[in-house]
Amino acid sequence: MKDEFKIISKSPDETDKIAKALADALKDKGILICLYGDIGAGKTTFTKFLAKNLGIKEKVTSPSFVILNEYHTDKINLYHFDLYRLEEEGINTILDELHEYTENDNSIALIEWAEFSSGDLPDERLGIKIKYLEETEREFIFRSYGNKCQEILYDFEKNLSKSEL
Repeated sequence: MKDEFKIISKSPDETDKIAKALADALKDKGILICLYGDIGAGKTTFTKFLAKNLGIKEKVTSPSFVILNEYHTDKINLYHFDLYRLEEEGINTILDELHEYTENDNSIALIEWAEFSSGDLPDERLGIKIKYLEETEREFIFRSYGNKCQEILYDFEKNLSKSEL
């Protein structure tokens, strides 16, 4: 199995299909997702699509000023973190909590600006680098860390190949 997968989205509709393929691969799997990318790359937009495809009905917003937003359904919990404005001490506190948030199979922790984590992340995680190419075009690079995330990446690729992207 591969531990990295790259895809280019040419529109918001395609990004939504990518998020749906991932959401379907995440069913009943607790996981940490780390998002990387410059300002305006589309981290929050991707998170909104992912949340929608996980069945979350609440409005998803960037947690830049509150550090953490929580979203819940009867099937899944999504913990949406943003490390952009945190100092080292705050980051360390959150990193300790990440293990707890992803121990349950019905919880997903998602970190925007994971590059500020100083590399001290749980071993089992999925990294997604989003790169701005043009106004509606983005490059996504998915990288799995650990066996569980490698299986998720494999299922994600299978789901994506079934969609018309």
